[in-house]
Amino acid sequence: MAQTALEAGLPVLFGPPTEERVRALRPDLLFSFYYRDMIGESILRLPGLGAFNMHGSLLPKYRGRACVNWAVLMGETETGATLHHMVKSADAGDLVDQERVPILFEDTAQDVALKVADAAVAVLERSWPLLAAGRAPRIPQDPALATTFGRRRPEDGHIDWTWEAKRIYNLVRAVTRPFPGAFTFAGGRKLLVWRCFPEEKDPAIPKTFPCGTVLSTAPLRVLAGNGTAVRLELVQWGDSVAGTPLLSGEEDMDGMAFGARNLREGERLGPREDRADAPPCEGTFSPKEDTDTNRRNGRSHDA
Repeated sequence: MAQTALEAGLPVLFGPPTEERVRALRPDLLFSFYYRDMIGESILRLPGLGAFNMHGSLLPKYRGRACVNWAVLMGETETGATLHHMVKSADAGDLVDQERVPILFEDTAQDVALKVADAAVAVLERSWPLLAAGRAPRIPQDPALATTFGRRRPEDGHIDWTWEAKRIYNLVRAVTRPFPGAFTFAGGRKLLVWRCFPEEKDPAIPKTFPCGTVLSTAPLRVLAGNGTAVRLELVQWGDSVAGTPLLSGEEDMDGMAFGARNLREGERLGPREDRADAPPCEGTFSPKEDTDTNRRNGRSHDA
């Protein structure tokens, strides 16, 4: 972005914007494109034609951070790009325009992010004449429909095998490359899961098995909540132990080959500490509970 601006002969400021520095530029418009820090109200008032932010969701849903990752994780079937007026509260200003994009069942967060980027271009091109004329629309957001999510951190990719298979699948595709990835532990070692697929509830699975039990190694199937199962399709060791080096990106393994080489049926994946007394896997994870928790607590995760 900075290089493009410099090539166009535009001044570039590095570091936190201050009122004095921005005022000296005498801006007509101010745009924020995925800028991570809050901009003070004194700066927002400086441009004569307004200050605007492009957000990667269909506001008022998914205010906050990592909005594309959260939308995929929560199993949404669409999201989009929103241009809105900037105000003191993050992502709360009146809407200018929006563009919707679908989230397909197999889409990863990266796939969706590319769609949202294209949508953002369309929104900006469509809105530019009105912005330049100082006639940007103002469509109030409905606070009753607002949801807010916090940052995601790498540790939030830890797979909870009590979740149902589809929920785990959504987590994996929400944080797979280029993000840090979903992970579990096998024999005390961190195991990254880059791709998986959810399977429906199988009544043949004994109800006495704890969640995280390896049901088969070829294909590599792991028991999840409510009798569902997850098929691990692309995995990689994510740590090293004495005498065993960390695998590089070129050494990802197809789940079937990995399972046959490194795991055994009946083994349990899960926390780093093995829990021999784990209860039977009969619980069911509720996505609504997770959503409500994040709304209340602003739970973080660097997707």
